[in-house]
Amino acid sequence: MFWKFDLNNTSHIDQLLDREGVTLRELMEEEDVLQECKAQNRKLLLFLSKDHCMQELVTLITEEPPADLEEKTRFKFPNIACELLTSDVALINDKLGGDESLLEKLYHFLEQEPPLNPLLASFFSKTIGNLIARKTDQVISFLRKKHNFISLVLNHIDASAMMDLLLRLISCVEPALLRMEVLNWLNEERLIQRLTELMHTGRDEERQSNASQTLCDIIRLSRDQANQLSEVTEPDPLLAVLESQENVAELLKNMFEGERTEASVVNGTQVLLTLLESRRSGLEGLMDLYSQGCERSYTVNSSILRAIEPHIKDFQQLLLNPPTRSAILTTVGVLEQPLGSARLHVARLVASLLQTCDLSICQEICRLNTMDLLLDLFFKYTWNNFLHLQVELCVASILNHSAHADLQNPGLQNHEERPLFQHCRLVQRILGAWEENDKIQAEGGRRRGNMGHLTRIANTVVQNLEKGSVITEIIITCISTEETNRRNTVDLVSTHNLHSSSEDDDMESPFPNDLSIQQAFSDYQIQQMTANFVDQFGFNDEEFSEHDENINAAFDRIAEINFNIDANAAAFEACCKERIQQFDDCEEEEDIWDEKEINYATQIKARSRYSTWMIYPGWTASFGETEVSSSSAWGGSPQQDGEGPQDTSWASFTEFQPFSR
Repeated sequence: MFWKFDLNNTSHIDQLLDREGVTLRELMEEEDVLQECKAQNRKLLLFLSKDHCMQELVTLITEEPPADLEEKTRFKFPNIACELLTSDVALINDKLGGDESLLEKLYHFLEQEPPLNPLLASFFSKTIGNLIARKTDQVISFLRKKHNFISLVLNHIDASAMMDLLLRLISCVEPALLRMEVLNWLNEERLIQRLTELMHTGRDEERQSNASQTLCDIIRLSRDQANQLSEVTEPDPLLAVLESQENVAELLKNMFEGERTEASVVNGTQVLLTLLESRRSGLEGLMDLYSQGCERSYTVNSSILRAIEPHIKDFQQLLLNPPTRSAILTTVGVLEQPLGSARLHVARLVASLLQTCDLSICQEICRLNTMDLLLDLFFKYTWNNFLHLQVELCVASILNHSAHADLQNPGLQNHEERPLFQHCRLVQRILGAWEENDKIQAEGGRRRGNMGHLTRIANTVVQNLEKGSVITEIIITCISTEETNRRNTVDLVSTHNLHSSSEDDDMESPFPNDLSIQQAFSDYQIQQMTANFVDQFGFNDEEFSEHDENINAAFDRIAEINFNIDANAAAFEACCKERIQQFDDCEEEEDIWDEKEINYATQIKARSRYSTWMIYPGWTASFGETEVSSSSAWGGSPQQDGEGPQDTSWASFTEFQPFSR
């Protein structure tokens, strides 16, 4: 079957190479020149590796093409030349890396005045980077002899290709011992300190941005390689400088010295965020941190935190007075005062600082009421989901920190959650925002953009309530005080009827599975009140058991009820005379030994005569049979005219509704 394929066909490249006087340009015009080069075409490789061809290829990637050429063809040959030089063919690599004249011609490109042509800069960076990986010893030795190499690279840092070149020096050098030599050389050249100086507010924004990105990438690369290269015991010198308190303090000084521009704040904060990053990368690491709280928190070098702590007040000031921005047109209308990247990055920084669970940092954030400001922005910028996520992470960190502190030291008074619920009024804000959103939607308006994150925040609060942490008492205190002030004169029955209406039954809950903060608070209050009910009203557990000989116990101790009825003494007396009736002792005696089904209805009916409402602040008490509507919180049924008393059964706590609206 081999005769179907003409394996003896020679390519057009070979035919050109057989011709005398063929030029490099003629070969580069051929469409398959790159394919033939990577396929190790021997004739082509020998031709390309000739001195004059190599010189021409290097010239193409380092010198500007004539300006009179058409734009679409102007950089055609420089692009092909770069691809040929970086085709990872050993013969070309050996020729380029072993010929110092070619390396000098390449290096001369850096000696030009800025700005560099960005396309040529990318060709140069790609070529040098390939040599660093393939001819490491020769190229590193050549560059180390150039005392101004780092200065020239930083002089052109406005070109992103120079940033890539620095990263290749750090990440592409092997073996590990040679890499450590390169890192020590870069550290001796004060690479990190010089990049940090470029972050000053007075510098060009493009240079600031690339310097910031370079520092962030160095941090990530250094940490990753430190984890992978376990055989190297010597610490990374560049990472050590980056994490030092002196360098972080210098970075912060450059950010806030002089006029505070948005670019300097954003670029500087990005470096700080990278220093505070979890060692677990990606969304999986973020969600694990979010869900686990401080139990799985990562370790941050304390020197970083100690350098940031004195400047938290400066970031706080940025939340109050951000760099000026003009109004912008959004899909929901004109935004007169945009949030801005500066304030968003400050919110990200606060979230990262809280996730470290450092006590001193958290106390400073608490002292400055930073969370109150972030919550103000959360409810002001209802359509900025980037901000909403950061505020959600802040709340989750505080609550998880509180729960973790309770487990580790139950006697510890946490300094974060009290202001969150008391000063920041988190719960009240959640409930108020939800009610306001319901009104907007009822009027045909659009659902607010922060409601999803608001629901998640509310769920986080409820989850921490269920854990029984110290914040439970704080929340209950806040809600009780709020309700006392709002409902001081509201009658219990009317309030209950109001909240049993069909309108409230149809109201959506801000929590999944109909779980609401209000219901959680009500359940918690009921539990506390029922636990104290015995002490307040004089009954004990035995008196609620079913036995005949103790039937008068309730009357024997009814006088012990301590309740102020001075204002309604006459009404109380009349009510008692009307309701308390004589016992009927003429009922037919029953044989106590007869087996019969246990029925609690009789005992319940007897108890119902003396039912007493549980007293909340500002509510009125009602003694006697409760003749209220069918929506009673205690599960009773109304008696119809002409009908006998019906079984009211026991109180249904699950049907108890919160009195918060």
